[in-house]
Amino acid sequence: MKTAPLAIFPGTFDPFTLGHLDLCERAMRLFPRVVVTVAKHHSKAHLFDPETRLAMIEACTQHLPGLEVQWMEGLLVEGCRKLGATAILRGVRTAADLDYERQMALTNRAMLPEVETVLLLSAPEHAHISSTLVRQIAQMGGDVSAFVPPAVLAALRADD
Repeated sequence: MKTAPLAIFPGTFDPFTLGHLDLCERAMRLFPRVVVTVAKHHSKAHLFDPETRLAMIEACTQHLPGLEVQWMEGLLVEGCRKLGATAILRGVRTAADLDYERQMALTNRAMLPEVETVLLLSAPEHAHISSTLVRQIAQMGGDVSAFVPPAVLAALRADD
């Protein structure tokens, strides 16, 4: 018996943005199950700890049945094996993103050929949003309400 297709949407999500939320909503139209996997990036200083990021994403996606949020450590391909994923979901905003994601997809495919990478173009209204930019604006006291869901905005304001 074959299991339902499962897509993993990996990232640090520090913080989770409206662009991320849009990708989750669109992914749920393509896959019966999506797992947002939250990771620590070894070269990034994180604004929020893992537990806070998980809680924020859960709050932002509670309207999406079939979507789960989990912490993931180690290689993405190992997480795919462990969860039984059939696809890796990634968002693409720019040509630079496409170049980077192509390289990652080919590397992941070489390590785990049975898992496909699915690239979704960002919606035009979210294509300019990045977690890095949101972090910078928030840390300088700027208004990021147009870039993040309400639960994330509340966490950012509580962090002040």
